[in-house]
Amino acid sequence: MIGKAALINAIAGTNRGLLATELQKQDILAAIANLEDFNPTPRPVEANNLLDGNWRLLYTTSKALLNLDRLPLCKLGQIYQCIRVETTSVYNIAEILGLPYLEGLVSVAAKFEPVSERRVQVKFERSIIGLQRLIEYNSPVTFIQQIEAGRKFPGIDVAINNNNNRQQGWLDITYIDEDLRIGRGNEGSVFVLSKT
Repeated sequence: MIGKAALINAIAGTNRGLLATELQKQDILAAIANLEDFNPTPRPVEANNLLDGNWRLLYTTSKALLNLDRLPLCKLGQIYQCIRVETTSVYNIAEILGLPYLEGLVSVAAKFEPVSERRVQVKFERSIIGLQRLIEYNSPVTFIQQIEAGRKFPGIDVAINNNNNRQQGWLDITYIDEDLRIGRGNEGSVFVLSKT
């Protein structure tokens, strides 16, 4: 697909948006909008087989995510969004690279609820921040299995109070196929992810 290749090409070299110039950002947003017009999945939220799985972030405009790269002596590693349709769970996992043995992890566990054919409401439930070594982190899959088994992690592992609206949001899935997903969040952020 030409539109998909154009988007991947526009994203290349931007380090998920960290290195994107204003001109590149405009080109990427244009490529995203072009691809969204040809979404092969008219009801993305109902496409469980496509939605379910582990997704790696290719590009975002989310300041909250990109600002993780500004931590002293740290660089942003891979970022994953892992969706478990059966349990309506979503896990956001950001790997933080740093000095040897001081690699970190920032993760949020949430529940999602479909509210339309392309929008899900997201309620954040738990935040886990710590050193990868102490958490015994080696992959998103084993980490999620430990969360689902009820493990309490060393570091910061706290329940998120859902009594205020700041702890929830929504996401529109504007494009999805077998290996690419585009979403637009309630704070105006855009996310481009590939299935791993």
